[in-house]
Amino acid sequence: MMNGAMTMLTFTAVAHVDDVPPGTAKAVDVDGESILLCHSNSRLFAVANRCSHADEPLACGRVRAGWIACPVHGARFDLETGRAMNPPAKAPIRVYELRIVDDRIEIAR
Repeated sequence: MMNGAMTMLTFTAVAHVDDVPPGTAKAVDVDGESILLCHSNSRLFAVANRCSHADEPLACGRVRAGWIACPVHGARFDLETGRAMNPPAKAPIRVYELRIVDDRIEIAR
């Protein structure tokens, strides 16, 4: 039994699966927040569209093998955990829970 109130996640449809082909990323806006959908390693991920080091958009970064690289300084971030994988970034980026419903990508908020 859990202590405290349970929080119910609200999912918002943001794109179709076909909008994010393998090896690509697509930025979407959810309530004024830029979120990046990434398709890597046969999976879809949702992360904040901001590098934790330079506060630059990640949308034009390379998506490879479960990570995205910042296009400005090359910092890489793990798409599953948000962990910074190399300098100059030290802090992680935010990750979002994602689900697929009828070919729609939905993000938890």
